[in-house]
Amino acid sequence: MLKQIVFLTLVTLIPALELRASIPYGILGKEGLGIIPGLMPWPAVVLVCVVVNIILGMAVFYVLSPLLGWLERFAWFKRFFSPILARARGKLKPYVDRYGEIGVAVFIGIPLPGSGVYTGAVGAFLLGLDRRKFAVANVIGVLIAGTVVTAVTLMLQAGLSLPWLEWICKH
Repeated sequence: MLKQIVFLTLVTLIPALELRASIPYGILGKEGLGIIPGLMPWPAVVLVCVVVNIILGMAVFYVLSPLLGWLERFAWFKRFFSPILARARGKLKPYVDRYGEIGVAVFIGIPLPGSGVYTGAVGAFLLGLDRRKFAVANVIGVLIAGTVVTAVTLMLQAGLSLPWLEWICKH
C-alpha cells in the first residue's frame, strides 16, 4: 500500500495534473486498465490525493515569498518569469476582484488545465491574499475539485463496466 500512496503522491505533485489526474489514475488503475494492479479502494485514493493537494497548495504559497525574493536578483529570471507570473495573476484577478477568497476557491476547484493549486497559490500570493484566507480557499477549492473529479471518474468507471460496452469493444 505504501507504493500506491507514493505513486499517487507523485502524480498529484505534477503541475497541471494534480488530483485531476491522480484520482482517475488511482480509481481506474485497477484491473480495468492495468496501470497499477492492486490499488487502494477509491475512498482511500481520494483521501490521499486531496490531502497531498491541500499540502501542496500551502507549501507553494509559503515558499513563494523567500523564493521570489531571492530569484528577482537575477535579470534572466525577471525577463523570463515575469510574464508567466503576470499571466497567473491575470487569470486569478477577476475571480478575486469579484468574489474575494471564495473566487480563489472556485478557481482552484475548477478541474480544468491552467487552474489548480499551483496557479491558485501563485496568483493569490501575487495578489497579496492573506495566508489564512488562502488556506481556507485552498482547502475549499481542493475539496470542490476532488469531489467533481471523483464523481466524474466513478461515473466513467460505472460506464466502463457495463456489459454493452464490453460487447462493443469485442466487435
